[in-house]
Amino acid sequence: MTEPASRETTEWTWAYEGYDPRAERLREALCTLGNGYFATRGAAPESVAGPAHYPGTYAAGLYNRLTTTLDGRELEHEDVVNLPNWLAFRFRPHPDEGPDGEWFTPDPVHDPGAEPGPGREPGGHGHGRARLLRYRQVLDLRHGTLGRSVRYRDRHGRHLGVEQCRLVHMADPHLAALRTTFTAEDWSGTIEVESAIDGMAAANTGVERYRDLASHHLTDMGTGSEDPDLVWLRCRTRASDIRVVMAARTRADAEPDRLTPPTRLTDYRAEQRLRLPIRPGRPVTVEKTIALHTSRDTAISSPLGAAVDRLRRAPDFDGLLGTHGAAWERLWRRADLDVPGESGHILRLHLFHLLQTLSPGHTARLDAGVPARGLHGEAYRGHVFWDELFVLPYLNLHFPELSRALMTYRYRRLPAALRAARAAGREGAMFPWQSGSDGREETPETHLNPRSGRWLPDNSRLQHHVGSAVAYNVWRYGQATGDTGFTHAEGAELLLQIARFWASRAEFDPAYERYRIRGVVGPDEYHEAYPDASEPGLDDNAYTNVTAAWVLARALDLARALPAARRRELAERIGLRPEEPELWEDVSRRLRVPFHEGVVSQFDGYGELRELDWEGYRARYGDIRRLDRVLEAEGDTVNRYRASKQADVLMLGYLFSPGELAEVFARLGYAMDDALWRRTVDYYLARTSHGSTLSGVVHAWVLSRVRHGEAWRHLKEALASDVADLQGGTTAEGIHLGAMAGTLDLVQRGLAGLQTREGALWLDPAPVPELSEFGFTVRHRGTAVRVRMKPGQLCVGVPRSEEGPVRVVLADDTVDIAPGEERLLALPREPGRPAPGTAPPGGL
Repeated sequence: MTEPASRETTEWTWAYEGYDPRAERLREALCTLGNGYFATRGAAPESVAGPAHYPGTYAAGLYNRLTTTLDGRELEHEDVVNLPNWLAFRFRPHPDEGPDGEWFTPDPVHDPGAEPGPGREPGGHGHGRARLLRYRQVLDLRHGTLGRSVRYRDRHGRHLGVEQCRLVHMADPHLAALRTTFTAEDWSGTIEVESAIDGMAAANTGVERYRDLASHHLTDMGTGSEDPDLVWLRCRTRASDIRVVMAARTRADAEPDRLTPPTRLTDYRAEQRLRLPIRPGRPVTVEKTIALHTSRDTAISSPLGAAVDRLRRAPDFDGLLGTHGAAWERLWRRADLDVPGESGHILRLHLFHLLQTLSPGHTARLDAGVPARGLHGEAYRGHVFWDELFVLPYLNLHFPELSRALMTYRYRRLPAALRAARAAGREGAMFPWQSGSDGREETPETHLNPRSGRWLPDNSRLQHHVGSAVAYNVWRYGQATGDTGFTHAEGAELLLQIARFWASRAEFDPAYERYRIRGVVGPDEYHEAYPDASEPGLDDNAYTNVTAAWVLARALDLARALPAARRRELAERIGLRPEEPELWEDVSRRLRVPFHEGVVSQFDGYGELRELDWEGYRARYGDIRRLDRVLEAEGDTVNRYRASKQADVLMLGYLFSPGELAEVFARLGYAMDDALWRRTVDYYLARTSHGSTLSGVVHAWVLSRVRHGEAWRHLKEALASDVADLQGGTTAEGIHLGAMAGTLDLVQRGLAGLQTREGALWLDPAPVPELSEFGFTVRHRGTAVRVRMKPGQLCVGVPRSEEGPVRVVLADDTVDIAPGEERLLALPREPGRPAPGTAPPGGL
């Protein structure tokens, strides 16, 4: 057993010492670099896809559809496309090894004289292999670069040092670069370098569960060269017919020996080859710069012409590094975050990946949504789920223009949601659980249980609550920004069409004198059907019904708030009938919420399910986060038990303040007081396996005001979920963007209790003792506001450069803070919170 390679962090770096093939794929995901337009995993440039490594480059919103024949059935699936590998770069000392000399690979070989460090595997890999003496990777969060330091000894005893730095340009979204510096310590000779754009292995093979699915999305590859140091590769996606071009420029600071030919072109690979003289004290540097364009880009005549032209005009690495670093500096200023200790290090990493995936400067100009696993891998096939529910509340207070663009992704797919509702016999908009290029339902019909090896029906498309998430984001965006230009136009149309869907989905049941929503799946995801039922779906999922009632009420509020002319125009546009608002009012007040044993039921009949032997299963299996897979492998089903994968009912405490939650229950004719809510929290906490990275975020949020110790435990788990890969191999397939953004939002809206309503910032802090000192900057309706929390006090300031004052409400105090002013506010001895029913949701 080898010792795993260590990880070291400083305030602005994330470093790994030693080579550990078991951890490389995880590191590659966590060391991904991107700019919102495209991203590249942190794979070693000389690596190829295999058990230890997986090079991957993904462009935002670039999907392709394939058909796989599986068990006699044809399954259509759409995936984010793994593009050709622009990083491909390898080297070897030459000519002593001859033309068949050994290219360097990072695979370690035991060497008693190697520099100390973990991750080195004992035993040889055959005679003649190079010995790896040092291997270090450093992700620089401040400047957005990934560095690598390698030292090795070849089979002739010669020592070579290699320093690499790469970037995916944050100022120019079409550029990326890799700089490599070679240092010969004790020899003189020649280094041979091969720099390539490699399309030979461009396939989606990064997720083992999808191994039986068709994976080759690119076709019609071709290569060419323009200048002596510039080559290109072009291709297109098979079904979506998107043309993709990568161009690469490779230059050295030493005059290369003449190679014939200096380029090697095949249909699938464009190579540039250099032989560089090297000797002690004279390092040699090679710079590789690439440009990426697709036919989805605007203001270009062709992807090939645009890529070649952009590359010809691109500066050298230092020039790129300067403008790239300046762009990151601007981002960090707007996303100011100051949290001490290891928690702060991880939160900064989370923010880094959020800004790389959803860049205000670039993503906001694209037709792209929130990919649940970032642009960091192929898990979930790159699809858009409800994760924007955890992402947009953070962005609203920092980059509202980005929030608006991401909601526009949904608005552009409103016609598809309208068609889906009509096909299901409903009105309004039924948004898909998984979305991709055009807004149709992308949820697969089957999924693989890797524990049992069986393909099983996937009924998660019944999670219609995704529409409520879209509506929630529209409403909260309006509260945070006051942007009536969006909320009265695209936002109003989204909200009203989602409300219309819920009104048509609800069925009146005379036995209860209430409306019911049947045949759905809730956020829990474990429960897809009743035990032994022939059809999937559950009735009266509490989360679904309560959020549907809230959406209907907000749609009515918004309709009343619209200017009369706009209200008439919108009603005509969507064909709103005069009797519909009356139905919405009725349904919003009479949707059924089930209860059992003095708590809110997750769904009708939940209390009739069996209790699970939690301790017995933990004793037998250890980690039972994915309890559904454990039970299915045993021939059982989680549908029979009171067991949840993640927060379901408790999601209501994440979305709504105590006052808002009490208000929506009161509207439905139910009492929701602290005692009932606490019983409900306790009940489901004891029955949740936390099989999702979102679970820790939600439970930390819900518990932060009532049980600090447990809140901190869940917050620690949320922080560690990706960096420690708590879900057991999932992070290597792509980071969990919703959980990362959720931890950031937990600080600003959960622990600081920050809300935006009635044109003011409302603060109701509930810090946990382990995280009671922190600070951040938000933008409130265009004005920057600094918030600094310390034990017992809160400091709020507005920079002198801002134009107007900001109103802040803390407990019973209301203060107006002028530009250039800071106010120190004392916190109540016990963090307050609104009494039930006293915190209205506010208006737009």
